[in-house]
Amino acid sequence: MASGPRLAASATSWRSTAGLTAGTPPSWPGGHPDARGRARERTRERTRSGAREDQPVGSSANGLGGGGVSFWWHQLGGAPRQRPPLPRPPSSSSPALECDVAVVGAGYTGLWTAYYLKRADPSLRVVVLEQAFAGYGASGRNGGWLTNEITGGVEGYRASHGPAAVDAFQLAVDETVAEVVRVAEVEGIDADVHLGGEHTVARGPAQLARLRELHAGMASRAGTDVQWLDADEAFERIGVAGTSAAVWHPHCARIHPAKLVRGLAEAVERLGVEVYEGTRVTEVSPGLARTEVDGVAGDVRARVVVRATEGFTADVRGHRRDWLPMNSSMVATAPLPSAAWDAIGWDGRATLGDAAHVYMYAQRTADDRIALGGRGVPYAYGSRTARTTADGETPARTVEGLRRVLETFFPVLRQLTPDGRAPLEHAWSGVLAVPRDWHASVGIERAADGTALAWAGGYVGTGVTATNLAGRTLRDLVLGERTALTELPWVGHRVRRWEPEPLRWLAVHGLYAAYRAADAAEARGRTRTSPLAVLAGKVAGHH
Repeated sequence: MASGPRLAASATSWRSTAGLTAGTPPSWPGGHPDARGRARERTRERTRSGAREDQPVGSSANGLGGGGVSFWWHQLGGAPRQRPPLPRPPSSSSPALECDVAVVGAGYTGLWTAYYLKRADPSLRVVVLEQAFAGYGASGRNGGWLTNEITGGVEGYRASHGPAAVDAFQLAVDETVAEVVRVAEVEGIDADVHLGGEHTVARGPAQLARLRELHAGMASRAGTDVQWLDADEAFERIGVAGTSAAVWHPHCARIHPAKLVRGLAEAVERLGVEVYEGTRVTEVSPGLARTEVDGVAGDVRARVVVRATEGFTADVRGHRRDWLPMNSSMVATAPLPSAAWDAIGWDGRATLGDAAHVYMYAQRTADDRIALGGRGVPYAYGSRTARTTADGETPARTVEGLRRVLETFFPVLRQLTPDGRAPLEHAWSGVLAVPRDWHASVGIERAADGTALAWAGGYVGTGVTATNLAGRTLRDLVLGERTALTELPWVGHRVRRWEPEPLRWLAVHGLYAAYRAADAAEARGRTRTSPLAVLAGKVAGHH
């Protein structure tokens, strides 16, 4: 969630001004959030230690809604009306469709790829094939962080490609934040974009030590506007109980995920891209995507097939162990009353994360809710995705775990309901893709007959930004152009596959048990990172 070296790449997450450039801080409407009145300070001082106010604030929460794909889609009236599926082939010996580029997956990766290809060459016939509907996966369920983090951190790339390549990569990701904002404005996509930066908080001495490492790494980059906030300064920005310090940087915007993906799908259709939904792709190879619609098989033939399936890659024949489909879950509160926001602050609407090993990620939404995510049940045996994809259903114990995080960070939320619990209204889950080395990749394989298979993904929760960079890079690779983007160190990156079952299941659940134990030990006052977390990171392959 933060740029530079990750505090702890130990857990995964889903993580408004055009022309943003590296090092450009946002302008703060009405002045910087540090400038607050004495009345607010008195209100918040009572909650700094987690003490209850004398009287409850606000009213009872409505009943908790679960599933419905995500809260984001729920806000838009539920799942959109499905576009027509791929037409049936005229005969068993004929392809269902022939085109220049067939993109498999209508999430951010697939849609950005189609968008930039069609912009570059309007004569191309570009087709997008989607099993459910555009934005059904992580693109419509994530935490809404448009941030400049490089998936998996930079140390691996620095070792393999050198510091200059890492600097170029980081600059490209920084600029991608501005590019997404630019396209949203050009295409008239109202995605609740707010450029408030990213606020990473430490709670306790061990987290504080990791946060200092993060700050040092970020500050070493030329032109980086990163701020170290002591406990009082950090609490003044966002009133997280138990705050030790925080780091803030400007290269992050809050977005509404479903609004962005819905608008992007409409934008590619305006350009002439064909989007077929309700179309399952069972197998991909250079020049060929095998499909199934209502039990009827068909082939789509193309000069280039692009695999943009991210967390669903395990469902494509031959790719079950390429990327691990990791579960992530989120909850959203009811809209909070002004008295609660007086206590919490968060006027700048920065995205919020922490320095725990199993970390949380949150945003203040446009309608003044808190949407917060974290890890519940991290992985289903056999890389199955159905449990958390059909309707976003989230186990009750996961919901309660996220509620406890909310109440720990913001004790004032317990005062808003008669039962003394944070007022949650919605919970949902989904899957994201995790490569074995935790590093995303973009690439293309060309066959002797001139056809090709391209791919991108494995974002480990940083895909809101990385998908745009991947889409522009795939454009250049598909068109056969050598550019600065095609020279970035994630292009052509290869990594070994995940272990077979049951080793895969045992490893993932064992790692997260270790991370949780490490967080618990640190919460009890441990001053250094727990050896459990260090060992888990080495076993996981991302340290």
